Amino acid sequence: QVQLVESGGGLVQPGGSLSLSCASSGSIFSRRTISWYRQAPGEQRELVALITTGGNPTYVDSVKGRFRISRDNARNTVYLQMNNLKPEDTAVYYCSVLVTGTRYWGQGTQVTVSS
Repeated sequence: QVQLVESGGGLVQPGGSLSLSCASSGSIFSRRTISWYRQAPGEQRELVALITTGGNPTYVDSVKGRFRISRDNARNTVYLQMNNLKPEDTAVYYCSVLVTGTRYWGQGTQVTVSS
C-alpha cells in the first residue's frame, strides 16, 4: 500500500506563489515517476506536471514557465512550486504514483487563487 500526503495549499491572490509538497512513507516512491494532477469544480481531473526518476519534468502547456516540479528522493518528497498564480489555477491538487498497474492518490490539497 502506497500512502501519499499533500500539503501546502491555501488562499493566494492572483500573481502570488504557493509551494506544494507530496510525501510518501515508502521507498518505492523514489523509483517511480510522480505526477501532480488538479481538479477544479465541475471539471475533469487533469495532469499538471510529472517528474521522472531521473528528474526530468513535463508540464501541461497552461503552467509552463510558472510551475516547477522537483523531487528529493532522500526525503521521499516531490514538490510543486507555483508562481504567478491565476484564478484558473484554482483546484484541488493531487499527487499520484503508478505502481504495478495501480494508481495511488493523495487526499488532495485545495489551492484557491482569488483577490
